[in-house]
Amino acid sequence: MITSFYQIRTITRLVLAGAFFLLLSADSAALAQKNKKNTSVPPGPLLTRSTSRHEVRRFGYGGTVTVVGAPRGSITIEGWSKNEVELRAEIEVQATTEQDLAKLAAVNGFLLDDDLNHLSVLTTGMHDKSYMRRAAKNFPKQLLGLPWKIDYYLKVPSTTQLEINSGSGVLKVSGVEGAIRLGAPQTDATLTLTGGVVNATFGLGTVQVRIPVRSWRGGGLQIELASGELNVELPAGFNGDIDSDILRSGKIENSYPGLETRDRTAFSDRSIHARAGSGGAYLKLTVGAGTIRLVKTGMDK
Repeated sequence: MITSFYQIRTITRLVLAGAFFLLLSADSAALAQKNKKNTSVPPGPLLTRSTSRHEVRRFGYGGTVTVVGAPRGSITIEGWSKNEVELRAEIEVQATTEQDLAKLAAVNGFLLDDDLNHLSVLTTGMHDKSYMRRAAKNFPKQLLGLPWKIDYYLKVPSTTQLEINSGSGVLKVSGVEGAIRLGAPQTDATLTLTGGVVNATFGLGTVQVRIPVRSWRGGGLQIELASGELNVELPAGFNGDIDSDILRSGKIENSYPGLETRDRTAFSDRSIHARAGSGGAYLKLTVGAGTIRLVKTGMDK
């Protein structure tokens, strides 16, 4: 039975986030379904056109990078020592003719907006009704259901603040220690992190968290996953306070040695509130339905 304020608050957040993500991921599908009733994609094999775009911007340490991803596609972000942001995007569209490929390529892409301390990467395309009304009023309805995706690759200063809203696809973040907010309706995420203040909310998927340092540098990490698997790898001798909770169904599989109860409450397969080593920053791990695994780096999950 859910009794704590924290658990009630988390359930509410997951429900609201789940509803938002469902609306987000269904937007382009709903638009395509609506038009499918009146039109149909011409038969025949689909042709594919891929284009690349490369951008580099000078960027101050401690600035904010915002990425609003495509409904489909990956986002990979790596921290580095340079005071600049490097962006590479791979844009793929599919259609039955070269003429249709050109029409899709003209509307599916992204806008880059930047100043000294804030850079935004904003995906534009057929999923955005308001954008299509402004930029492509006479766009052929029969093309709205055709597949497209954008894969983003960014290198940012290691102290950058991140705001990432991804679609359905792979998400990778490593080497960044700023304030980080992540969200995706469905993802296969790999997060290799050493510090900062991290808040992540995901709908469905598998999330791998790797912490290669013995003490988290910063405010802590909070990950909420509505349904799926959350795997957390910690090094030997890790120091931190760990709250792991399954809210509806599933279990916690703990194979990390040396965890001690922090509040005199026995561990269970649904809740572990533990201290590792001498304690430290909080790691709050919540799954609505699924599995949480705590393992030592190098051990089989």
